[in-house]
Amino acid sequence: MTDRQEPAHKQDLTRRRMILAGGAAVAAAGIGAGAVANASAGESGGRGKNPAGQGEACYRLTSETTEGPYYIDADKIRKDITEGKEGIPMTLRLKVIDSDTCKPVAKAAVDIWHCDALGLYSGYESMSQGGGPGGPGGGGTPPSGAPTDAPTGMPTDAPTGTPPSGGPGGGGHSEPTDDKRYLRGTQLTDKHGHVEFRTIFPGWYQGRAVHIHTKVHVGGTMTDAGYEGGHTCHTGQFFFAEQAVLDSAEVAPYSTSTTTRTTLTEDTIYDRSGVTGGLMKLSYRRKHMDRGVVGSITMGVDPDETHDGTGM
Repeated sequence: MTDRQEPAHKQDLTRRRMILAGGAAVAAAGIGAGAVANASAGESGGRGKNPAGQGEACYRLTSETTEGPYYIDADKIRKDITEGKEGIPMTLRLKVIDSDTCKPVAKAAVDIWHCDALGLYSGYESMSQGGGPGGPGGGGTPPSGAPTDAPTGMPTDAPTGTPPSGGPGGGGHSEPTDDKRYLRGTQLTDKHGHVEFRTIFPGWYQGRAVHIHTKVHVGGTMTDAGYEGGHTCHTGQFFFAEQAVLDSAEVAPYSTSTTTRTTLTEDTIYDRSGVTGGLMKLSYRRKHMDRGVVGSITMGVDPDETHDGTGM
């Protein structure tokens, strides 16, 4: 070994760090200098089997979570799910891999759905517990500043309707109460296991940290009515670093929310396992979050298993 060579185990460690950081680096490249990359300090990916020549870390199985009450079957096949909703633009870059073989899972249907900037879910606006002044879950006059990191006191309005997913009372499914379908969509992964959505940064509602729901379906077929057949091999949620949420709270309309916010450490669903638990890598331009955020994550799934999130 020459003076300029590192021991093999250090080289392996360096390569692994570069691999795990790759998603954030690629995302930041499209935003420019001064970008912020957010992730938990306790983030861990872990390795499964890694065949010779495999160029990417193989993550453990991504944590399974409850489906929650606000799921609507995959019938909106589209990349842009905003439908004109106001909020911080967000590009969501997802990858699905087989956690055992580390190979990409192609032609999997990936569902995502989440609330708007004020905590309302399409299809369930009357049941949602978010909202700004005068809206469902709202408390009247907007606060003078952004929500604090630790919520204090109880909400002024008693919640009505079904509790939010993961909150008190569980997450049994509820039938939609309206025909709106913003911030919901499904796409098929390409041969590399990739899928990308255009959406907005989610807001928050009583009882839950900021999150995005997801399902991964395999073995079905695409039809005019949507994705049909097959089975759901993963039901999970994506989470956001606290600093990113605090930054979003300084931007309208998030800044008008009167809903008490639950922090990531207080959330009843996030299992504190970093990427494995759904914590996303986020990149955005420093002090200019309103211009857009890029979020990315790799989901390790077992295509042979069924996890529909309804029995949790």
